[in-house]
Amino acid sequence: MEAWVPLFDIFMNSPTPEIEASLWLQQCFNATTLSSSTTIPITASSFLSLLTKPCNLFVDDSSFSSPLTPKRIMFIETLPGMVQSRVLSFLALENERFNGKELSKLARSLLSESQGLDFWVKKAARDLLDRVSEPNHVNKWISGFSLESGEEVVGQEFESLPDWLKDMAAGNDPLLYWLPLSAADCGPRFYDDSLENDESLFSQVEENGENGLKEVGDEIEMDRVLNVPLEPEIENMAASLRDRVINLESSFKAVALGNEIRELCLDKGMDPFQVLCLIEPWKAEDEAASVLISHLSSGDEDELAWPSQVLCSIVLPKFLGLEEPASRLLLTSTIEYSKLHQRAAVHALLFPLVLRKEGINNPICDVITRILRECLHPAHVSAFCQTLLCGGEEERRFILLPCHEYLVSKELVWTDSLFNLFHNILNHNVHLTRDSVDRLVYHVRNIAERFSKSLKFGNFVLCLVTKCSSLLNSHKNVLTEAVECTNTLVTKSILLRIASL
Repeated sequence: MEAWVPLFDIFMNSPTPEIEASLWLQQCFNATTLSSSTTIPITASSFLSLLTKPCNLFVDDSSFSSPLTPKRIMFIETLPGMVQSRVLSFLALENERFNGKELSKLARSLLSESQGLDFWVKKAARDLLDRVSEPNHVNKWISGFSLESGEEVVGQEFESLPDWLKDMAAGNDPLLYWLPLSAADCGPRFYDDSLENDESLFSQVEENGENGLKEVGDEIEMDRVLNVPLEPEIENMAASLRDRVINLESSFKAVALGNEIRELCLDKGMDPFQVLCLIEPWKAEDEAASVLISHLSSGDEDELAWPSQVLCSIVLPKFLGLEEPASRLLLTSTIEYSKLHQRAAVHALLFPLVLRKEGINNPICDVITRILRECLHPAHVSAFCQTLLCGGEEERRFILLPCHEYLVSKELVWTDSLFNLFHNILNHNVHLTRDSVDRLVYHVRNIAERFSKSLKFGNFVLCLVTKCSSLLNSHKNVLTEAVECTNTLVTKSILLRIASL
């Protein structure tokens, strides 16, 4: 495993991991060929063997008598999501170096676990599967035969029709010229003249289409508040807890209250969103709220649903309304909780905060910066920025209580503080992807005149052209035109930096 550490370091930290990884592997392949003393040969097959090596993951599952349940996964699944997507992108780029069947098997194995798969990992796995399944692989295989010599190329896989289609092929009236099935074999609905008057078929198709749309984005699908009313007993319990939240004074009482809220939401089989909307835990004082957070953990660090509900019901409403610096105690508790539940922090805290309907201000910018720096790896921050800037509504879906949806927008609202946030991200040595940089350039061009006198906007652009210079060569003219619209202390410095790209 030690021999592969430099390669995974490239996938973790390099701004161009595919190119650097390709060069590294080529050098290792050459060294392995020249030297026979290598104890662990670095080859394409050994790399794939490492990625697919089975590992045991122990999951805490209270539904079983044993506290730890082993789960069999591949080694690549133990890596951070950003690293997985980069590895898969590299395999797609260098697919000719590897065994196509093994690559296809790897991609299919990952996609079979799509329920808990990161969006970008799923996308990279699909790209890899598409790449190794492209027709040019078949064309290259066929081109290896000499067809001009008159020799008959007989492939056992393509020798004849399946047995169940041989009789059909003898028919005189196939439904389609390439499919030897008659219309009668497909049922009367396919050739009945009354089909155009049959509205039931179209209504069925429409219904199925709506159901299909509802299933999109199952990976981060959140529970919705049910329209059915709660039982009177549950409503009374929630009302009692709400009164205790408002009048909460001591940390000791907060511990007991947190245990009761968790029991009501999880153990009673109720919809947590509906119950939390009635309890209104965000109205607790900051000190009590910080204790509530630490005592509302379900004990499963990989779980997304309940940690997301904790963050969006206690912390998010407080941070969305910040006009002054956040309470140090509350922010510290939030950071510690987010370190344990990173996916929940992204979907229930970071996305809603950045997409605040009024745009973020300085206090909110400071909160987001602290969480990004202290809870997420730079590669995860890069993935977050890519989803924020390039993803659609499905990819950027956030988790929050329905009573707070009016506070959040579906699009970025550009403010001086948002420029400052991206400035902080770039200074944190986060390597943005090419499509993220392209989107930032697009926004810079569109809003340059509106922020022509903003020094924060100027500092952000200067940082962008400095940190991402290798990705901006094709944008020199666009950036020059945009910066010439500004008039700040750094305008000349930006233009000089652009000219040197």
